[in-house]
Amino acid sequence: TFPAFQRATLDNGLKLIVVERPELPVVGLSLILDAGYAADQSAQPGTASLTMAMLDEGTKTRNALEISEQLALLGASIGAGSSLDTSSIGLSALADKLEPSLEIFADVLLNPVFPQKELDRLRKEYLAALSQEKTQPNSMALRVVPKLLYGEGHAYAQPLTGTGTEATLAALTREDLARFHDQWFRPNHATLIAVGPVTVGSLKPQLERLLGNWQPGDIPAKQVASVAPRASRTLYLLDKPGADQSVIFAGQLIPPRATPDQAAIELMNDVLGGQFTSRLNMNLREDKHWSYGARSFAYDARGQRPFLAYAPVQTDKTAEAIAEIRREFAELVGKRPATPEEVAMVKRTNTLSLPGQWETGGAVLGSVSQIVQFGLPDDYWNNYAATIRGVTPEQVNKAAKDHLRPEDLVMVVVGDRQVIEPKLKGLGFDSIQLINADGELL
Repeated sequence: TFPAFQRATLDNGLKLIVVERPELPVVGLSLILDAGYAADQSAQPGTASLTMAMLDEGTKTRNALEISEQLALLGASIGAGSSLDTSSIGLSALADKLEPSLEIFADVLLNPVFPQKELDRLRKEYLAALSQEKTQPNSMALRVVPKLLYGEGHAYAQPLTGTGTEATLAALTREDLARFHDQWFRPNHATLIAVGPVTVGSLKPQLERLLGNWQPGDIPAKQVASVAPRASRTLYLLDKPGADQSVIFAGQLIPPRATPDQAAIELMNDVLGGQFTSRLNMNLREDKHWSYGARSFAYDARGQRPFLAYAPVQTDKTAEAIAEIRREFAELVGKRPATPEEVAMVKRTNTLSLPGQWETGGAVLGSVSQIVQFGLPDDYWNNYAATIRGVTPEQVNKAAKDHLRPEDLVMVVVGDRQVIEPKLKGLGFDSIQLINADGELL
């Protein structure tokens, strides 16, 4: 049973959600802003990520060391980050030290000064991480897939890693970060979630006092319009000389997380590649022994979202594995739809695992965050088990037919071009396009 929660709204428009867990000694908070990597469309790629990382590096009254030391003495911690649609700031605090911890949290939220010295240090760390990212096959592919799926000009056509490029990171100034903070940090476009031994009655007055001067306002519009399906007969290849294996990504767009047939899509994915017993994994790992594991997943978003199949495979079986992935997609839509037995098994897995899902405050916080992030109904988790149990095999197969387009999968392969390209040419693609880890054609 998902715990009940209460809603309230502060005078400045900040929405508040409180889940009372009186047995916990810790309060967990997450403030969710309508920003995220998609907000980089009106800035430079990497701005959202770097801005959030800089929040606790200094405020108008505290430097980075003072913030760290004061939090440590209180037994509290603050973390910030971004996802595709949202940016968030989290606080973990002991219940009896909540008030002084909230004061630091509010200071970090409202008064960051983005010190140049700390920016220079973090920039070096980000550039080093970006260099590493461009050598790891998974992150290489996740950098380029969005642009190939959405096309130029879409807010989601950003690297799913959120790190931008060397050029944009090098160009970002503290004024750029301050501008991002001013544009996107608005209480009427934010929600604060609290889980722990607190109530709306105890928390709201503290927040009104600490955040009451936070001014509401408009935020920029994100370009997240729907993208029409496009025929894709090009295979995109990222060359990684000497790679021990190839990594294959096959992707397309499916409806937003809040789509009415989400439960059927979830089970469809579990049959195809979402669980260990899925078709992709049983084929490429258990039957062919070409891979340690093949999976598929939906990268959840408020707008159209990427649906990706993923498989690291032995180099000499790259072309054959691509053919098998395409075949599994085609057969699920066509001559081998999901069986009642397959659907029953994934339904059992998804529902029988629920009793342990919300044991911790952090898990509850994460599930409420999904309600906020994706615009789900408040009773989503209360009805989840019954909704999953009510999905029929016919609905799962209708979801596959409605949403999967096997003939138009965007295929991205990271591997040793010299070894794998000759056999790739026999797969029937119109062209094989060499690209780099920024998605630029070579």
